Amino acid sequence: MADESRETLIAFPCDFPIKVMGARVDGFAQAVVEVVLRHDPGFDPASATMRPSSKGTYLALTCTVAAVSQAQLDALYRELSSHPMVKVVL
Repeated sequence: MADESRETLIAFPCDFPIKVMGARVDGFAQAVVEVVLRHDPGFDPASATMRPSSKGTYLALTCTVAAVSQAQLDALYRELSSHPMVKVVL
């Protein structure tokens, strides 16, 4: 109930960019896209942008989701943050 009464500054629905960072390893981008698709089935994986770190050790993936509620974003952040390949979610 506390989550439902919490105020948000975001007007839903909206396009909401999420940046996910992790080690630059095989399967990282695919793993992130799979999580995003569970929370936004209409997400187009081709729209994700990838940027390696300056030394090439890490990869930043930005996915713009169609956010319909704060609960949806919270669940997405929780799942991404708990994924073993993910280091940071912004």
